[in-house]
Amino acid sequence: GLLAFGAYCAALVASTSDGSVDVPNCPATASVAFTTAIPSGTPCPLTRIDLCYTSTTLNLVFTAYNETNFYYNPDHKTNDDIWAYEAMEAFIAKGSDDPQTYLEYEVGPNNVTFNAFIYNPSRVRREGAPMDQAFISDPLGDGFKAVTRLNKLAGTWTTESQIPLALFNGEDSTGSVWRMNFFRTITSASEFPEQKLCGWRNTGEANFHVTPAFGTIKFV
Repeated sequence: GLLAFGAYCAALVASTSDGSVDVPNCPATASVAFTTAIPSGTPCPLTRIDLCYTSTTLNLVFTAYNETNFYYNPDHKTNDDIWAYEAMEAFIAKGSDDPQTYLEYEVGPNNVTFNAFIYNPSRVRREGAPMDQAFISDPLGDGFKAVTRLNKLAGTWTTESQIPLALFNGEDSTGSVWRMNFFRTITSASEFPEQKLCGWRNTGEANFHVTPAFGTIKFV
């Protein structure tokens, strides 16, 4: 509808075509948005992420538009395989290089989160190369926050998230450069375990773990 179209247009202003975004100090925000599948480039429902930072946190507001399924596993707890269902995701690393280690942060419609550092030395999840994860076992105690609201009438769900910058030795980081990518997985009871994979920067394959594709984020 008009709300989704307006959000998409506003996000286009903040996100340049080369995948670089200047992110301001809160409460001002910058936005990225995407409407394409990975890797095919076929249409996906609009997904928008509003970003800002403080001296101690990265704040992300994820919004999924045109949602019809709100599909999740009600038995899942923190760090379970929520990525197999419906989720919105951020992959985050401090520094300008294509990262080999990065945070994978995900949230589902039921406000369950997945929080892990990914070790991907090949940068592309190459077959036969190491690929490992180190879970953050107490995200609430560590300063993560997530609040998810569903609006089934409007077909949207939104999560307000805070991620502690100390995870990256990144407090007081005005002027710093980061690499990030954002994704959304879509499925339903009838389609599971098949998924539609949607994303901001296309990785060129059905694999989110391709770090040369990550966009560049600067804290300004």
